[in-house]
Amino acid sequence: MAQYVQLGEVRTWYDQRGEGEPLLLMHGGLVDARFFDKNVGALAERFQVFLPERRGQGHTPDVDGPITYETMARDTIAFLETVVGGPAHLVGHSDGAVTAMLAAMRRPELVRRLVLVSGGFHHDGLMPGMDEIDVDQVTDYLADAYAEVSPDGRDHFRVVAEKIARLGAEEPTLDRSELGAISSRTLVMFGDDDLVTLEHVIAMYGAIPGSELAIVPGTSHFLLQEKPALCNAIILEFLTTEPVPTVAPIRRAANRQGDEA
Repeated sequence: MAQYVQLGEVRTWYDQRGEGEPLLLMHGGLVDARFFDKNVGALAERFQVFLPERRGQGHTPDVDGPITYETMARDTIAFLETVVGGPAHLVGHSDGAVTAMLAAMRRPELVRRLVLVSGGFHHDGLMPGMDEIDVDQVTDYLADAYAEVSPDGRDHFRVVAEKIARLGAEEPTLDRSELGAISSRTLVMFGDDDLVTLEHVIAMYGAIPGSELAIVPGTSHFLLQEKPALCNAIILEFLTTEPVPTVAPIRRAANRQGDEA
């Protein structure tokens, strides 16, 4: 069931599938909800899945001004308050992961479990050259798909691409210490050949309290499309089960001792 909702200055489009606990699927930059075509079916068997498209992307029209992670986090919080009406699980990919992370930090009471797929906390964690988007190349590759659904028309794609190019070059800029504010149970998930360095992934995993880590072998930044069955299984297991009491905890030993005290 696809429809629009007015959230402040943004006329936000979203689709809705399935029944159960609410779950937001949050797409990456310069794509839209169709990115999750290989994932939404499996998730909708267990959850009420919402697929909002962020400002200037997909069916959602652009608005004046830059696209920033903070503005998109505010849009996400407004969606949770207005459409969902309370807390939900957040599963974000790339820019969607960064946006979900910020929403969880700003409004922890609105986020149940958090799955961060291929989204780092600082742009300096990107592999060399990955902070530079070739707007001409991206326009040639993605403008037709954008034009199929965008109310702004094909010619506006370059405007949005330039905004996202600036975003990727300058943001996010979170300090590792800030990730300690995340209180949701969190899964950090990347491909083994992703856009960010594995050192950055480990730093992120280490900084989010009690987080869990999944490195999907033989995949890139597009792991959700490359190995959907495996990724869906990992995400569903994380969202639907409680943590396993591991036999030989090391990193989590202090937390276990605290629980037993």
